[in-house]
Amino acid sequence: MKLAFSTLGVPGMPIADVIRLAVDHGYQGVELRAHPEEPVHPGLSSAERADVAEEFKRGDVEILTVAGYVRVAAEGDDRPVLDELAGLVELARDLGASHVRVFPGGGGLDPEVADANAARRLGAAAPYAADLGVRILLETHDSHRAGADVARIAGTVGHRQVGALWDIMHTWLAGEEPAASHAVLAPHLGYVQVKDIASAEDTEPLALGAGVLPLGACLDTLDADSWVCWEYEKRWHPDAAELPGLLSAGREHLLRLGAPRQ
Repeated sequence: MKLAFSTLGVPGMPIADVIRLAVDHGYQGVELRAHPEEPVHPGLSSAERADVAEEFKRGDVEILTVAGYVRVAAEGDDRPVLDELAGLVELARDLGASHVRVFPGGGGLDPEVADANAARRLGAAAPYAADLGVRILLETHDSHRAGADVARIAGTVGHRQVGALWDIMHTWLAGEEPAASHAVLAPHLGYVQVKDIASAEDTEPLALGAGVLPLGACLDTLDADSWVCWEYEKRWHPDAAELPGLLSAGREHLLRLGAPRQ
């Protein structure tokens, strides 16, 4: 199992410090939140992108994903969505990242319309992503929380450069068992996001193992070489404990859960 953490857990932290955290706590990769309030976002110049890529290369830490906020199922014209998605794919290519994360964002729409929007846009973006060597992953989130929802869209697109990102909190909130989530997502799965929370009503982030999410049952479904990323939502919960102090124990917890059963 290869481990990463999301910079959502360390809002605004300089890249050099992010890399140092990964190295010091034994994480092989980082999921970079791509937003103007962060050090990495689509507005970076070519030289700035090259500098970021070189920093990660020197630290021997992989940029697993550029985590964007495109909502591919949302109401509206396709062109702005496709332009924003292309910008994220180009950023990922320039940084050497394997993936771009997108959200569904189809709330308020008829589910069939939301599915059609997402499949059409992802299908249109897939060839460009393939040319640039980047895979677009649709996260189990908001209007499409269940694995079955995301798998339905990825299956409709039917392109290898469009896959799924399994956020286990959202599939759990959807009432889907881990084995069922994995069964439908496996043909499309890029990697898994883990986290922990106290309850469905209290989603403030906790140390891994301190909450109710079925981390072990989810990890049991994965291949030994799978990427697992800890998405600690500090940005949305400023009173939560600081992530750096939790990283080593979180790593050990995941490795224990993911160890082969005797």
